[in-house]
Amino acid sequence: MRFSTISIALLLIITTVSTTEIKAQEVLTLEQAIRISLENNYNIRISKNETQISSNNVNLANAGLLPNASGDFSNSHSIQNTSQTQSDGSIKELDKAKNSSLNYGVGLNWTIFDGFGMFATYDRLKELEKLGETNMKATILSTVSDVVNSYYYLIRLQKEAEARDSVVTISRQRLNTAINRYTIGKAAKLEVLNATVDLNTDTTDLLRQKDLVLSNKIALNELLARDVNTSFEIRDSITIDKNLIYQELLERASKENPVIQTAFINERIARLNLKQVKALRYPTIGVNSGYNFSKSHSELGFARDSKGQGFNYGITASLNLFNGFLQKRNEKNAGIQIDNAQLDYSRLKQNIISQLSTAYQTYQTNLTLVKLENDNQNVANQNLQITLDKYRLGSVTPVEFREAQRNFLEASVRFTDSQYQAKQAEIALKELAGNNAF
Repeated sequence: MRFSTISIALLLIITTVSTTEIKAQEVLTLEQAIRISLENNYNIRISKNETQISSNNVNLANAGLLPNASGDFSNSHSIQNTSQTQSDGSIKELDKAKNSSLNYGVGLNWTIFDGFGMFATYDRLKELEKLGETNMKATILSTVSDVVNSYYYLIRLQKEAEARDSVVTISRQRLNTAINRYTIGKAAKLEVLNATVDLNTDTTDLLRQKDLVLSNKIALNELLARDVNTSFEIRDSITIDKNLIYQELLERASKENPVIQTAFINERIARLNLKQVKALRYPTIGVNSGYNFSKSHSELGFARDSKGQGFNYGITASLNLFNGFLQKRNEKNAGIQIDNAQLDYSRLKQNIISQLSTAYQTYQTNLTLVKLENDNQNVANQNLQITLDKYRLGSVTPVEFREAQRNFLEASVRFTDSQYQAKQAEIALKELAGNNAF
C-alpha cells in the first residue's frame, strides 16, 4: 500500500547496509586488537625508539670514563718571496722560495680523576635509561587503555543498534497489525499513518546508529595504526571484572604506576646531579701521551731541512680555586632541586591515590547500576510484550503502545550504558595500578 512505501524503502537500505557489513569481515577480538596496537601504534613505536636511544647512551665512554685517542695529519706547502736579515747585517733574498711541512702522529688523553663526577654521570645515564623504560610503559598502558575503551565503546554502540533494530521490528509488526485492522474496518486510517511515521522514525534512528558504529570502527582502526577502511566485526559482549579490591589496587599503584615511578627516578637523578656539581670542588687530573713525526723544508734559512719523531707523555691537573662563589650557589640550587623532586613525588602519589579512590567509587556505583538497569530492562521487555499482545487485540491505544516501545529502548540503552561505564571505571583502575591485564 502507498503509506508503507517509505518504510519498505528504508528497510531495504538497512538490509543492504547490514549485508555489506557482514560480507568478508574479520572477527576482531580484544586480544587481537591489543596485539595489533602494540605492534603498529605510532606512539608506542616512537617510545620504543626513544627508550633504545636512552639504552645506547649508557656506556663508559659517554660518561667520560674511557680515554680518547686521535690521529692527526697535516701537510702544507707555500711559495713565498723571502727576505732575511742575518745577525751580521747581511741580507738574503730569494724569490719564489718553496717551503713545506709534514706532521702526523697519534695522541691519547685520559681524565683519570674528576672528583668522582664521571661515576655520577654514569649512574645518571642508567637512571635516564630506567626513565625511558618507564615512559614507554606509560605510553603502552595509555594506548592499550584507549584501545580497550574504544573496543567496548563499539560494543556499546552495537548493543544500542540491536535494541533499535528490535524496536524497528516491533514497529513493523505494529504497522502490519494496523493495516490489517484498517482493512477489516476495525481501525481508522489515522492509526495506520501514525504507525508508518513511527516506523520511519525508528528506521532513521537505526540508520544513524549504524553510521555511528561505522565511524567508530574507523577511529579504532586509526588507533591500531592500520588501514582505516579495514572491515571487521566484534562479537564480544561487555564483561566486567567484579572482583577488584581497593587495597590491592592501591598497593600495586604505589609500586607499578608509571607516574609514581617517574617521579621516584627524577628524585634519584636530582641527587646524582648534586654529586656532579660537588665534583667540581675536586681537582681534575689527566694523563696524555702520543707519538709524532714531523718534517719541514725551507729554501731560505739556517736549517733547510729538519725531521723529528718520538714519543711524548705527561700529566695535567687543574683545580678551581675561586669562581665568585658560583660553586656554592650551584650546590645550593641542586639541593633545592632534590627538595622539589621529593615534593613532586609526594604530590603525584597523592594525585594517583585520589584518582584511584574516585575511580573505585565510580566502579562500585556502576556495578550497582548494572544490576538495577538489567532488572529494568527485563521489566520493560515484559511490559512491551504484554502491550504488543494487547495492541493486537485492540485493548491498548497506539499512544500506550508507543510509550511501551520507548520505555523498552531507553531501558536497553541505559543498561548497555551502565555496563560500559562500569567497564570504563575498571579500565581506569587497572591503568592507575599499572596493570596490563585488561
